[in-house]
Amino acid sequence: MLRRGASSSLRSLRLYEITGLHGKCIVPRGLAMWPNGYHRGMFSYRHAFHAGNHADVLKHTTLIATLRHLMQKEAGITLVDTHAGAGLYRLDGDYTETGGEAKDGVVKLMAALRAADRPAVKDVSPAIDDYLDIIAGFNPSGALRVYPGSPFVMQQLMRTESRDRLKLFELHPTDSKTLAANIAQLDAGRQIAVAREDGFEGLRPLLPPPPSATGSKRAVVLIDPSYEIKSDYAKVSACIQEAIKRFPTGTYLVWYPVIPRPEAHDLPRRLRTLANQAQKPWLNATLAIGQDPTHGPDDRPGLTASGMFVINPPHTLKAVLQVALPQLLTHLGRGRGKSQALESGG
Repeated sequence: MLRRGASSSLRSLRLYEITGLHGKCIVPRGLAMWPNGYHRGMFSYRHAFHAGNHADVLKHTTLIATLRHLMQKEAGITLVDTHAGAGLYRLDGDYTETGGEAKDGVVKLMAALRAADRPAVKDVSPAIDDYLDIIAGFNPSGALRVYPGSPFVMQQLMRTESRDRLKLFELHPTDSKTLAANIAQLDAGRQIAVAREDGFEGLRPLLPPPPSATGSKRAVVLIDPSYEIKSDYAKVSACIQEAIKRFPTGTYLVWYPVIPRPEAHDLPRRLRTLANQAQKPWLNATLAIGQDPTHGPDDRPGLTASGMFVINPPHTLKAVLQVALPQLLTHLGRGRGKSQALESGG
């Protein structure tokens, strides 16, 4: 069932695959209607294997819950995604019959809570329900084929009347071109801007944000690089440190992987220190789904845990995640090492 404004009249996409420089390119065909005016020409590729995994579930559930609360106030918000990716991703390409890593993320969660052949699950966290509603809005046929990245999650929540603005940065030339093509189909005008630029650098001139129509200045910044380069960890810390100085009242969300690397282990501690030094409240949520019991001792485990660190979180976010995280673990946890944790301070 689609709720909270998701269109029930969306038509399914006709799709085909072409081979490009970076392998398979997933491209919608025909006149496909999407939420808020999406139509033909949208496409995405690269990163598709990771789209909709457990880390995306945690990231987007937290992001949506944050924005829902902040948007209760009428004043407009400047939204920034420093590492936006391609924006939209396919989950049913022929590269995998199981949706890649999404099978242990959104696919598993949707099957547990929204399967038509199962009785409705009672007392589902409103934050999880909200997240699944948005995903369902991109898949009107009921088959889980498309996953929206953070740019399209945020776009779904933007308010025209409040004049919210969304700034998207993506440095990779192919992903940036794909993102720009996807966003162009929205006919959003100046409401959404895409820049092929390093988001760490691009964020600086956006803070402090311009005042809204009511005179207040509000900003929400999502920082989620790939962390494939070790220097990303230090760049995240430096970016947050400068952002807090330039705009102390902004809400900053940082996604990070939980992996056995010193830089990854130190990042949430560094962010906690920066928040405490600035006397700002913070929240740190982690979700570990545990080891895959079907994997052998020589198999690479892949990413099994990640975290979301939020500086200046809404005062409601802790209570929301206290309900959502245990439920995510119940439905996504799979083996040894599964856990969830929520810390806060400031």
